[in-house]
This record gives sequence, C-alpha cells and structure tokens, in this order.
Amino acid sequence: MTLAADIRPIPLSLVETDLAAAAAGFGDAFARTGFAVVSDHGISQRLIDRAMAATRTFFALPTDIKQRYVVPGGGGQRGLTPFGIEAAKGNTQADLKEFWHVGRELSAGHPFGAVMPPNLWPDEVADFHEAVWALYQALDQAGLRMLRAIAVHLDLTAEYFADPVRDGNSILRLLHYPPVPPETAGAIRAGAHEDINVITLLLGAEEAGLQLLGRDGQWRSIDAPPGSLVCNVGDMLQRLTGHRLPSTTHRVVNPAPERMGVARYSTPFFLHFRPDYLIESLPGGPRHEPPITADDYLRERLREIKLL
Repeated sequence: MTLAADIRPIPLSLVETDLAAAAAGFGDAFARTGFAVVSDHGISQRLIDRAMAATRTFFALPTDIKQRYVVPGGGGQRGLTPFGIEAAKGNTQADLKEFWHVGRELSAGHPFGAVMPPNLWPDEVADFHEAVWALYQALDQAGLRMLRAIAVHLDLTAEYFADPVRDGNSILRLLHYPPVPPETAGAIRAGAHEDINVITLLLGAEEAGLQLLGRDGQWRSIDAPPGSLVCNVGDMLQRLTGHRLPSTTHRVVNPAPERMGVARYSTPFFLHFRPDYLIESLPGGPRHEPPITADDYLRERLREIKLL
C-alpha cells in the first residue's frame, strides 16, 4: 500500500488576503516535500472542462493526422511529441505517453523569437485554439500569484520574480497517457524525474498515479481534491534558492489492473524564467551551483531527456 503525502490544500486567495500566511503555508509545504496542493485558485471549471474536451478530441484523431503537428528538430517545444519519445533522465525506456506543447505568444520581431517559436494550432479541433490558449493564460496568472508567496517565504520582496519570468519560456503540456497494454515490460506512464522549470502547476488528473519520493526514500501518493491544483518546485528554482527549496522526484505509475484500459489526461503548466535570465544561487542556501542562463539550462536538460 502506497502512503499518502502530507499535503493539505492551501487557498491561493491567501496571496491577496494574507500574503504572510500564504508565504508561511506554501513555504512549509515546499520546504518539506517540494509540493503543495492549491485550492481556491480562481480558474473556472468551465474553462478547464472546455480545454480538456478539446484535448481529448485532438488525441482521439488518427495517428497520421496528429503526426502532421510534429516539429522535426524542435525539441518538442511546440506541437506534438508522439508516444514513446520522451524518457526520464537516466532512463532507457520511454514513458507511456504523448503530449502537445503550447508556449508563450510573442510579438513580431521579439528578441526571444529565436528560441521561443510560434505555436501550432490543429485545424481539426474547432475549439482547441481558443480554449487551450485561455487555459495557458489562466495558469500563467496563477503561477505569478504563487511566486509572490514564494518570494516572501524566501525573505525577498513580493515582486521579486516579476521581472525574471516576464516573457518567460513557459509551456502548457497537454498530456495523454493511453490505456496501458499488458506487454509494457516494466515501462510506466512517467518515470521518476524532476521538473526542469521554476514551478509546475498541474490540474488534477481524473485517474490516480502521481507520486512523490519522500526524504525517507518512500513513494507517497499525491491525493488532490477535485478542482485543485498541484504545484511543485522545479530544478531552476531549486538552483536559484541554493537548494533551500527542493525539486522533488516524482512519477506517474501505471493504474490498478481494473483501470489499465482507461486513458489518463493531465495538464501541467511549466513556468519558466525568460531565456536570458541568469540563474545565480541566492545567499543562505545549503548548496551553490555555477551561474547559467535559463535557456542554456533548458537545452542541457532537454538533451538529457531525449527531446534534443
């Protein structure tokens, strides 16, 4: 039996009503586990349902149609990454998933245009562009609110992260884990990994399976109430804080036998710094690493997970 992680929901609305309490609550959860469960985040269920309906419709398209949206040499940063491509760092077996990436839309001639390409939008799904882009914007705003609490927890000004993430290379990933066939030979839906980015905001998946690795070496399930967000610290924030906030290993395990035939969908939003931001360890953390730009770090990690 898998243990449950000790993560109680914290209202994101505290950021506006009692920032000190929000900082204390999220700071405690992140420092202990690298994860937090977020309630009262303000993203409407109607918007979430619209985006998920469009996502399901897209992934139900024939493979040859979906393949039109693969960008060769693009590192999976836009459009479709097909099933069986991405592998967790250090793993030889690919994860049992396919996904679609949406990034920030930049104005013509923007200086980050060389590293943040235009989005692709599938013509075959009428509501995809409008619904998914609206979800991207809503999660982006929720992430900015979360960063205000994190900044205060770190004894920084509430707006400390506003400039580093302005025009950040943030990604919304629409994830589809198909039904798990019996001949998986040890592969799982998402192998043990840490996220590359600053923070990740994940809308709760209908199917169970998300687990974090506790400091005692035991895997614990993350049981988030319906309608809540799961938020976790990524490697960029861990590096910036000198490992004061941990980027915790997590995975998505295969379902129980009676649920093997059911697909799983989830929508993580990977909030990133802007590409030219120099990640330098803040004072006070237990470990310091050499400075590196956010874009160089991203590309280094994309090579490790076989997307570049």
